[in-house]
Amino acid sequence: MTQLKGLTTAVSAAALCTGLLAGATQARELSFAIGHPPVSYLVKGGERASEEFNEATGGDMTLKVYPMSLLSMAETMGGLREGLADVGTVMTPYFPAEFPHTNLIIESSMILETLGEGATEVQGPAFAAAVSEFVFTKCPECVEEFAAQNQVFTGGAGTPQYVLNCTKPVATMEDLQGARLRIGGANWARWSEAIGAAPITMSGNEMLEALNQGVLDCIILSTPDIYNFGMGDSVTHITKGAPGGAYFASMSNMNISSWNELSEEQRTDFLKAMAHGSAWTSQRYQEGAAEVEAAARENGVEIMQADDAVVEATQEFIAEDRASTVAYFQEEYGVERGEEMLDDFTALLEKWVGLIGEADPEQGYGDLYWEEIFSKVDVSQYGVK
Repeated sequence: MTQLKGLTTAVSAAALCTGLLAGATQARELSFAIGHPPVSYLVKGGERASEEFNEATGGDMTLKVYPMSLLSMAETMGGLREGLADVGTVMTPYFPAEFPHTNLIIESSMILETLGEGATEVQGPAFAAAVSEFVFTKCPECVEEFAAQNQVFTGGAGTPQYVLNCTKPVATMEDLQGARLRIGGANWARWSEAIGAAPITMSGNEMLEALNQGVLDCIILSTPDIYNFGMGDSVTHITKGAPGGAYFASMSNMNISSWNELSEEQRTDFLKAMAHGSAWTSQRYQEGAAEVEAAARENGVEIMQADDAVVEATQEFIAEDRASTVAYFQEEYGVERGEEMLDDFTALLEKWVGLIGEADPEQGYGDLYWEEIFSKVDVSQYGVK
């Protein structure tokens, strides 16, 4: 009996030890919520980055993308804060009070319209890189805003030029008077009001229904996202040249607790994967605009240029908007360094327009993002609590 008891104890101990070892080596799968449909460049870029991360970690820590299922675009910020997802694509313009410093920079995207035609041709990758570098290196207030929402900023993606995607011709100042325009940021709301249109705010997931029901006349958006969200059959007219600007999505914010589960090596792997993923996404958006517009034209969509009076009014708006925006963010949200921030960001934007313009698009921009921005993040300190 004593021998049997001893054997039982030994077996139990061995089983416990085996269980502990298995638990210690069990892979952890991180959920990655993206509120875009599976066909979108944002999701494809997230999937590419996830594959790179999974390979780099050897499967000890993995990422799985959940497109438009785990959390919607409007839900991702709060869901990430509450730990409903480990990683998520956050649209900060949806939350002006939570991210005022970050949004001041993102809402300055129409500066791109003052940098010449060359800027328009590379604006998605350039804007994404400039915003990412600015947040990482020149905006501790931005980093703190994300931390206050229990998340860590890890870069993002930018879009090509925002244009008017409409159900009727909207290209002149007369056309724009009272036109109902869905806007994705406060800068486009201000532009809409300045030229006599009526801005309407709604989640990206609500756009298709609103367009089909006649609630909207136009959606201010990059052309790839019109088709990403299934609105290609609803849009009949596209007007380029106004309002311009770009959108920036914080592509891969991570819940702070999840970030702190990662080793320093895994954080580096994550940042490198996201440098490549955000660069690929931004480049595909930029290149995809021309492809989408060509296909739209073949399908009978009329593509036109904004009237000269609209372009002139837009340039006047951009020139006047900076001072009023800085004052507004200071009065409404207590942003004290607005002028300094915009000076620093404009310099970075000009730098990145040059770098992307000189880079070989065949090689992609991922290594450039990594070397110039992401590799310089101190993973032993950044986001660590």
